[in-house]
Amino acid sequence: MPPELNIYGLYVPGFFGLMLAAYITSLVVRHVASQTGFYALVWHRAAFDLAVYAIILGIFFSLTRMLVAP
Repeated sequence: MPPELNIYGLYVPGFFGLMLAAYITSLVVRHVASQTGFYALVWHRAAFDLAVYAIILGIFFSLTRMLVAP
């Protein structure tokens, strides 16, 4: 787990930064998917978007653990 972030005296969990980065990345993926017509192949768009967000967040979390681990 990444350490806390100090933003002007307010301590925010490091996981919040990962969540924000995953959300921004998923926005890019959603935009590309809608522009290419990929959503025509998807049965339930909201469930697909949630799954993509969870996968991206898991990847970011795993990469952070590999980089921060002693």
